Amino acid sequence: MEKPKKPSPVVNPVARPFWDAAWEDQLILQKCTDCDRFIFYPRLFCPHCHSDNLTWERASGKGTVYSYTVVLNNPPSPFLDDVPYVVAIIRLEEGVQMLSNIVGCKPEEVRCDMPVEVIFEQRGGDFKLPMFQPMVK
Repeated sequence: MEKPKKPSPVVNPVARPFWDAAWEDQLILQKCTDCDRFIFYPRLFCPHCHSDNLTWERASGKGTVYSYTVVLNNPPSPFLDDVPYVVAIIRLEEGVQMLSNIVGCKPEEVRCDMPVEVIFEQRGGDFKLPMFQPMVK
């Protein structure tokens, strides 16, 4: 049985700047110019005040683990070779939360409120994923 291929993100026009920046190892977020709040995931309108006056700003790339799970078994899946791996909700300094992976440490070392920073890993030939590693002190 042939192993399934890992999926690529679906890049719509609204999210294109996010993925283009990730390719350049930069984490950017939308920000509403009317209510001055950051937004993630990319949208057409601010979920807080419903304005369409949105810009893109570079994010710090720093945050903390809000919640996580360790995946120990995932067959049949294109991610089977990656187990065990950590899927986490990261609360960024900008106040938004992002679902990502924790890399660069053993799964049993991950803890809620652990400080993390973004890194980018190339997947396939055409995109990079923002992932997070324990913050280097």
